[in-house]
Amino acid sequence: MSKTIKSVNYGLEKIFQGAQDFLPLLGTDYVELYVGNAKQSAHFYKTAFGFQSYAYRGLETGSKEAVSYVLKQDKIKLVLTTPLNSHSEINKHIVKHGDGVKVIALWVEDARKAFEETIKRGAKVYMEPSVEKDDFGEVIRAGIYTYGETVHMFVERKNYYGTFLPGFILWESDYKPEPAGLKYIDHMVGNVGWGQMNTWVKWYEDVMGFENFLSFDDKQIHTEYSALMSKVMSNGNGRIKFPINEPAKGKKKSQIEEYLDFYEGAGVQHIAVATDDIISTVSQLRARGVEFLSKPPEAYYKAVPGRLEEHSHQLQENIETLKNLGIMIDADEEGYLLQIFTKPVQDRPTLFFEIIQRMGAKGFGAGNFKALFESIEREQANRGTL
Repeated sequence: MSKTIKSVNYGLEKIFQGAQDFLPLLGTDYVELYVGNAKQSAHFYKTAFGFQSYAYRGLETGSKEAVSYVLKQDKIKLVLTTPLNSHSEINKHIVKHGDGVKVIALWVEDARKAFEETIKRGAKVYMEPSVEKDDFGEVIRAGIYTYGETVHMFVERKNYYGTFLPGFILWESDYKPEPAGLKYIDHMVGNVGWGQMNTWVKWYEDVMGFENFLSFDDKQIHTEYSALMSKVMSNGNGRIKFPINEPAKGKKKSQIEEYLDFYEGAGVQHIAVATDDIISTVSQLRARGVEFLSKPPEAYYKAVPGRLEEHSHQLQENIETLKNLGIMIDADEEGYLLQIFTKPVQDRPTLFFEIIQRMGAKGFGAGNFKALFESIEREQANRGTL
């Protein structure tokens, strides 16, 4: 087992034993994407990924500046927001970045305290603490900027019993596609510019009290043509994990450089969503039209038993089935994991999704990096951006 994989356990133990607790996070509350057409995007996420209609805010509810559709699948909530005029700040964001993640909302017990603790440690204000009320109670929200124009919103909802947030109404629809088995957000990955990874690692350590429990350099994450570096940040209870990537020098343009070019800055590269049955989930998603990266070669799957080492006898899934679906396998000391990555879900080659099933493993598929990046490079070559 590699030193990198072994470091996962040590790193997690360090987090749970010694991480600062000034910012207790209960989980991911919601993820808000700014998109060019929220109505059509909502239909896509319902049809393709099995999300359900949940809440709505727009002209009919008194919102004159923007419209938002909230989709839900198990513990995952996606908010799709579109401006209603050309001079909106939301519109400026979309013009520059295209469709992408604006807000990563974190569920907290005390939003004011979370805001105060992070601001005094150097965070930049996005939104001062705000009390939002309706007939179902109140929600307190406050926001800070992280990398690029991305925002962490602290959400305190212990005194709220309505649908999503004040200002939203229940969104009921006759169109109710079946869920695809997506359970919760496992992690979210950010891409930052040249030489910026350690800056943001320190920011998460100093401002949010996170720990860096896993690191990969360009010697571990590379192909013949490109490379990148990555560090994984986690909060004290391990519920929130934010890997941070930056490009590294290679013969050709890396996927991180491509993202930065088209997103025009740092931002969220992908959202990893967990499932308890990746074979069923990926089979459904493929049938619904979700496009995944090209499948690894035959040699990759022949090498799986050897790469899993002592976990090979625990593999419950049929390797041939995994091969046919293009699902990748990796292991660490705690167990194994299964993962697959979609192609970008908008026209710019920026945001994509990862589907992951953990069978004990705490890592992020380090053994799959080479096969994954070669697949991404094939897509880059097709786009003429490699």
